[in-house]
Amino acid sequence: MQLISGGVCAAQGFRANGIHCGIRKNRTKRDLALIVSDIPANAAAVYTTNLVKGAPLTVTKQHLADGRAQAVICNSGNANTCNANGIEIAEQMSALTAQALGISPADVVVASTGVIGQPLDITPIQAGIPILAQGLSIDNGRAAAEAIMTTDLAVKEVAVQFTLGGKTCTLGGIAKGSGMIHPNMATMLVFLTTDAAISAPMLQKALSGDIANTFNMLSIDGDTSTNDMVTILANGMAGNPEITAEEADFAVFMKALNTVTVQLCREIAGDGEGATKLLECIVTGAEQLDTAKTVAKSVICSSLLKAAMFGADANWGRVLCAIGYSGAPVDISRVSVAFRSVKGTVWVCENGAGIPFSEETAKEILLEKEIEILVELGNGPHSATAWGCDLTYDYVKINGDYRT
Repeated sequence: MQLISGGVCAAQGFRANGIHCGIRKNRTKRDLALIVSDIPANAAAVYTTNLVKGAPLTVTKQHLADGRAQAVICNSGNANTCNANGIEIAEQMSALTAQALGISPADVVVASTGVIGQPLDITPIQAGIPILAQGLSIDNGRAAAEAIMTTDLAVKEVAVQFTLGGKTCTLGGIAKGSGMIHPNMATMLVFLTTDAAISAPMLQKALSGDIANTFNMLSIDGDTSTNDMVTILANGMAGNPEITAEEADFAVFMKALNTVTVQLCREIAGDGEGATKLLECIVTGAEQLDTAKTVAKSVICSSLLKAAMFGADANWGRVLCAIGYSGAPVDISRVSVAFRSVKGTVWVCENGAGIPFSEETAKEILLEKEIEILVELGNGPHSATAWGCDLTYDYVKINGDYRT
């Protein structure tokens, strides 16, 4: 298992591009992305559980009913959500993409991200898609990654190489997400590609199983987006024997998928709106896996704790508070807490009670950009990890006038 460069175009047979077509007023910002497989691919996706869903999700779900896709078209700057003609616009985006590529509209995944409730004009998209398609290249994965960004400050892309049946396979992806992130069986926008041969049902099984421990353990601000979606295309061009069951090769594929998704989780959390720090809560010693996950997510979602981390304040009581209201069956008298960074580790609580520690040392540890919150429940073999970021003044500034 080896991390490599290339992102969404690292796998064989995938090309991409990203341009500014005019959806966003800022002409320096790309706003239309396209990812294409040279051949039809098996596909899978997961979607937001928010009852208010963007029109592109409805259209994509219909297109992926047969487990096949060949292209992904995505715009930023407008979510195409809560629009009377939203479905029509999403279908038009699919049709225009299909026409430019010479494929069926049913083989197009369509996605949108940006402001909710604003009409989306198809005109700039219609003009941009032919240009977008002409510029498709294995070298333009970064352009596509830039085109799906909204308030993101950093491009998020990763790829990994691995072996299946004696064949070298690659899995890569790009993501966008900085605010309105608190997924449940989905997340922000994530587009994954692989040249591994794996059946559509097993691809769906792999994706659905993975996100329960990765993207579903990620939270920036507690708001579940209307447009959250993760998709994966597998074109089989690596030439490995197709994975059709849960055997050894499926386990290897799952590990590769997890390597990519965990890294994307970290990149998204570290780029949270206004964030200055990546937070990682690692819970150990739980009697049940669900308990570990519930505790980790509750801690990482605590606004009070996130604010304390911004101020480099070792206010461990806020950790226990979040554990206490999580609803998980925890014996607080067994809980221990520590904070860790590259500057070291400081234990601040043992068996549910505070212990003496150096505030100066704790401050030095918490001033780092990556902080681990260690929670030992002392009651079993299970563990879980959740990701998030600190809560800063800039988060309110960014969202105070996001629409206007």
